[in-house]
Amino acid sequence: MNPLYRNDRPGQFPKSWYTATTRIPDERPALFGETAADVCVIGAGYTGLSAALHLARKGYSVVVLEAHRAGFGASGRNGGQVGTGFNRGQIWLDKKMGGAPARALWDMAQEAVGMVRDFCATEAPEARFLPGVAHGAWTAAEVEDEARHADFLQKTYGYDQIDFLDKPAMQALVRSPIYQGGVLDRGAGHVHPLRYAIGLARAAEAAGAVIHERSEAQAISRPERAGDKIRVKTPQGQVVASHVIMAGNGYMPTIEPKVAAKVMPFNSFMAATAPLDDAARQVLTRDIAVADSRFVVNYFRMSEDNRLLFGGRESYGIDFPKDIKTALVQRMVHLFPQLEGVGIDYVWGGTLAITVSRLPSVMRVGPNILSAAGFSGHGVALSGFAGRVMAEAIAGQAERFDLMSRMPTPGFPGGTLLRSPLMVLAMTWYALRDRLGI
Repeated sequence: MNPLYRNDRPGQFPKSWYTATTRIPDERPALFGETAADVCVIGAGYTGLSAALHLARKGYSVVVLEAHRAGFGASGRNGGQVGTGFNRGQIWLDKKMGGAPARALWDMAQEAVGMVRDFCATEAPEARFLPGVAHGAWTAAEVEDEARHADFLQKTYGYDQIDFLDKPAMQALVRSPIYQGGVLDRGAGHVHPLRYAIGLARAAEAAGAVIHERSEAQAISRPERAGDKIRVKTPQGQVVASHVIMAGNGYMPTIEPKVAAKVMPFNSFMAATAPLDDAARQVLTRDIAVADSRFVVNYFRMSEDNRLLFGGRESYGIDFPKDIKTALVQRMVHLFPQLEGVGIDYVWGGTLAITVSRLPSVMRVGPNILSAAGFSGHGVALSGFAGRVMAEAIAGQAERFDLMSRMPTPGFPGGTLLRSPLMVLAMTWYALRDRLGI
């Protein structure tokens, strides 16, 4: 089943706390007939909207095709964490790619965080960028790993924004008995993700980009030579463009085998409690976001109206489970026993995308066709930055795109046929490791 529709109704945002607290613009017209553009962007999430914004500001004509609504997918549903680095530590990247490329990637990831922070400050203050992301460690060994990584960043890159937290310091910040320690990254941050996406769409249109909603990209022609035009077909029309950017991430239909072989859709789920009022300080004592060391990661933060926004839980299939709430609340209460019996006002799910290495898959699919996907939980910062470097590549400055494309992202064994069975096996194994603490 097409990933665009397997868990959602066409054009309808999920019933999330994010949707309930965002001023959603009127639906944009679908594409009818043929239109021409310098660049056709597929997908109106962070990646596609950022690419459209930067291309339009460079003077390119841009048409964005979105099957649902701008910000509909993972960009409008995620935990809102604007993390530093990648979903692989810099020590690993340094060993795998060498010191200079790893340092360049770190600098780019830092720029990605700055992009979100600066955009929210100047163009989308309603997205409320706030600094601080803590990483909670479940075991003493993981505490040591966090300290070692923070020390590497300080000594190698001069990054001094990470504070080490022993168990008492961690539990003074995050009122859970589970965490044995961790770190607080003051250079990271968190945002209201849907308001940020809506702001990007607004800025892209102000720069001259055209967004067509309810316009699914169903096929892409394959140019034989670099100068040939590319045709992107939708149910009622087509875009004829010189360049195409594929930016659908976990919601991308399998219209490009090269992308599908390396990028796998993956579901995550969130809940919003009833307002906790004064009890909020018994969960988090500062307005930060938190993620932890579990493979099936728990992530959470407080909302502006004092709800706990809590994400995580296991997902063993492509479709959302019928009951999202029960297992998600069990995880939340395990971390915070003081929340036993608290009301849950919203529960929702969304689809992101992962790669084997948990690094973004950035590639040239064909002549003048670029793709970026598989941000593996670090997409709030990295996906928008990937859109920017794809815009740079189209404008003739491909150095940063080429470096990102060199990150190791092997294909899934067995290709697309075995992606889902492998996901079930992997999730079962790692969930067992989480429970056993190994």
